[in-house]
Amino acid sequence: MELSRRTFSTLAGTAALGLALGGGSAGSPDAYAAHVVPTGPPPAPPGADGLPHTIGYDRYSLLVDGRRLVLWSGEMHPFRLPSPSLWRDVLQKMRAFGYNAVSIYVSWNYHSPAQGRYDFTGVRDLDLFLRTAAETGLYVILRPGPYINAEIDAGGFPGWLTATKGTARTADPTYLSHVDEWLTQVNSIVSKHLFTQGTGTVLLYQIENEYDGQVTHPDGVAYMSHLYKKVRADGIDVPLFHNDKGRNGYWTPGSFDTGGDTGGWLYGFDGYPSPTQPPPDWGHFGIGGAKGGATASPKTPGFVPEFGGGWFDPWGGSWFEGKGYAESRRTRDAAYERRFYLTNLANGLTLHSVYMTFGGTSWGWLPAPVVYTSYDYGAAFDEGRNPTSKLVPMHQLGHLLRTVPDFAKLDRAADVTVTGLKAYHLTNADTGSHVYVLRNDTAAEVTSTLSTSDDDIEVTVPAQDALLLVTRLDLGGRRLRYSTATPMMFLTAGRQDIAVFAGRRGEMAHAVVECPEEPVVTRLDAQAAWVWDRGILHVTVPLGIGGLTRVLVQGGGVDNPLLLVFADEAGSVRLWPYETGSGTALVYGPALLREATVSGTTAHLTGDTIAETGLEVWGPRGITEVTWNGKAVPATVTTAGSLRSNPDALLPGVPAVPLPVLDGWRRKVENQEAAVAFDDSKWTVANRTSSFSTTAVPSGQPVLFSDDYGFHYGDVWYRGRFTTAAADALESVTLAYSTGTQGLLMAWLDGEPLGTHRMPVPTTTSVRQGSWTAKATLAVPEKLRTAGPHVLSVLVRRMQHDQDGKALDTHKVARGLTAVTFKGASPKVSWRLQGETAPDPVRGPQNNGGLYGEREGWHLPDFADSGWDPVTLPRADKRQGVAWYRTTFKLAVDTGIDASIGLVLDDDPARAYRVQIFLNGWNMGQYINDVGPQHTFALPNGILRTRGTNTLALAVLSDGTTPAGPKDVRLTLMGSAAGGVPVTPVASPGRQSV
Repeated sequence: MELSRRTFSTLAGTAALGLALGGGSAGSPDAYAAHVVPTGPPPAPPGADGLPHTIGYDRYSLLVDGRRLVLWSGEMHPFRLPSPSLWRDVLQKMRAFGYNAVSIYVSWNYHSPAQGRYDFTGVRDLDLFLRTAAETGLYVILRPGPYINAEIDAGGFPGWLTATKGTARTADPTYLSHVDEWLTQVNSIVSKHLFTQGTGTVLLYQIENEYDGQVTHPDGVAYMSHLYKKVRADGIDVPLFHNDKGRNGYWTPGSFDTGGDTGGWLYGFDGYPSPTQPPPDWGHFGIGGAKGGATASPKTPGFVPEFGGGWFDPWGGSWFEGKGYAESRRTRDAAYERRFYLTNLANGLTLHSVYMTFGGTSWGWLPAPVVYTSYDYGAAFDEGRNPTSKLVPMHQLGHLLRTVPDFAKLDRAADVTVTGLKAYHLTNADTGSHVYVLRNDTAAEVTSTLSTSDDDIEVTVPAQDALLLVTRLDLGGRRLRYSTATPMMFLTAGRQDIAVFAGRRGEMAHAVVECPEEPVVTRLDAQAAWVWDRGILHVTVPLGIGGLTRVLVQGGGVDNPLLLVFADEAGSVRLWPYETGSGTALVYGPALLREATVSGTTAHLTGDTIAETGLEVWGPRGITEVTWNGKAVPATVTTAGSLRSNPDALLPGVPAVPLPVLDGWRRKVENQEAAVAFDDSKWTVANRTSSFSTTAVPSGQPVLFSDDYGFHYGDVWYRGRFTTAAADALESVTLAYSTGTQGLLMAWLDGEPLGTHRMPVPTTTSVRQGSWTAKATLAVPEKLRTAGPHVLSVLVRRMQHDQDGKALDTHKVARGLTAVTFKGASPKVSWRLQGETAPDPVRGPQNNGGLYGEREGWHLPDFADSGWDPVTLPRADKRQGVAWYRTTFKLAVDTGIDASIGLVLDDDPARAYRVQIFLNGWNMGQYINDVGPQHTFALPNGILRTRGTNTLALAVLSDGTTPAGPKDVRLTLMGSAAGGVPVTPVASPGRQSV
């Protein structure tokens, strides 16, 4: 919630030890020897500073320039946000909400439209993304495969690889030659952004992903060795790792030949535990051994490159009862994060990456068969880039781990028993602090007592939630004995120490600070109460009453004042620490702080607001003025050592964003390919007799698999010519075909519809099935059973290629027709086929399929549709095939407003049709009306002209069994804020430029 005017106005006045990677060579052969590195200040936020850096590790944590680092990372995929300006938006939000790293896949298929061709420009500009991450102050975990899974088409393998010789994910020489070419392209960019070289913030690099198909086979071992040596030869000198699928102990250090390079390999594993089960112990408290998670590699730090930050949703939405990603977010909510992520921290996992943190959109033909267009994932940031309630614990924990170094070096301490709760106890031997994670796995709130060596602490933990307590924690020159509210951050702004504590609204927080000499205590907000007795200061605060509650502690033998700040959950996510060039600042009030700089006596802040709010800044000494998004904010210095906006100078909220009604539609039908007279002479002749596909070629028939003829994405058309004799009695045709999930085909004979066949909607047990095969037997009408020449036209919506999760070349399973037979005749058929044309040079290979309108540019902005029929919605056509609808609309979103806008399609779910959505020529995804569950499609700013004219084209594919829409097509506001980042329009060329 935002701070109201009334609420805000009530506020009162060491040596670098361990592995050193750099220049392509490793240092210490035994990284475990670095365990003597003491607990100390964490490294400064990263950047491209031009200075060399070392990256080491021991069993506790990473060591960056000899300082311990807890990596608190989130996953996002640049290819799922096709607007480079918005990369900065998401990265700034991640940094602000406590993340210190971003993990990204680089998808081979996204950058390679054809063998030997690579594109890293425009929305594929990896160099730009890495520069932006460095400018934002985030480390990068880079994951370029070659196989990535990621619920992306073919697991990231390019379409052309499906039709090549060689077995993927093995040491097959042909496959490795393609891999080397890909890695050379990627690494030539990545090598310019290595943190070790001071030219960027790439900290870790993953080879392969979840590779469990050839672990015990020499071929798999040789494959991993080849990848390692190739990456090192390309100049990548940061630690490398692999992401073990589950906890199998696969690919631990020493499991394959690294060419003499020692100490540069980390073991990592992933996990997506169900919210219905107790959080697992994958480390110090677990089963141990090779399958215990971190214990599989006891000399490297606990590393989970992927931990569930949500879960993907399949076509039909069976996993979430048709409720979509909102249900994924509900079931894996903030309480889930506290329970599961705190359990990970208690198990010594100090390299922690959440998959996904921003899911985004699998636009065009990017998604794997298992998912639909949206990849929202139920993540902490939704598909519209909006922060969700899941960010509360991420924000609190992330900033705690950034500002309190004790968590980077914890050992298991003596077991404690807390009635009704699962209790973990850890300690930092260097500082003497103790960490307790108290977990409630029951369906009812539990109040119990934690007995420490100093105190009996009453604790309350909500149902299915967890609580983090820290005792004996140093707060500058003072020590926190304990607090019932969780510490959120400890920092120094100017000459004042600030300790922030957070908990539930209405909770009575009790903080106990050791003060051997009586301090001067000032209650800055009326809600607080305090008492000092025999060297102990007790402070009690009802959280969230009146906003923040602050207590200033001075003197008592300590030079620096200590400001104790207490916040409820809503207030905690309005507290923003930021490291400026002049020192640390802490900002309170706005919905987001993007950047903070200090110039002279002025603090310059940029960020977002949603509702009207006040502003308060603690910063370097001498700050007397503040600006917000370039405008001066009248403010006054307070007794809390802050600069606070005057009561009549609140930051403005976001104004309403009006959206136009979509009308002025024009319509045109296609299916020209079904007509007998259609000229297919330029189509590709299906004359192959063998294939590298894992699908067998039917005896006596040509290869009809679309990939073998260079058609890899979207729809494909087939036209077969044959002649029947007078003696033939052609009754039916059987079309065998193979597709991804929700594929379909439709057929015409001599221009007359024969019918449609579609693959079934997946159930909870079949959602992972990536390839579906069927035989569609279609009756031939009596009037077409004539002797003479015939034309059989077939349209196949192939959907996408299967992923190759088990290293069985399943991405090579055929797509399209596989065989055609007839009943009552055995004619010889000559086949031609046509799919997508040459890849769009700007939008890339996954943007277009083989529909007639796509080949003719009907989806592009400058296509002349004045001759099309004007229509109004809703429509109720009943015909087999494709009809196109086009319109334009104008937006006039105010400058300085970040409006996330989506397109909604709604209709009676009994109507069977699907829609390809094109915005300014960009394929924004596929809607299946009678399957769902997706109805709202994100339209990313940059592709969407928020101040200008946009072209919307809908390709409606109907099976002819029911009336087909579209019915209700409208724009919707997915979220808005005053602020945002400058957005550069994404190139959207029309037909004349493509």
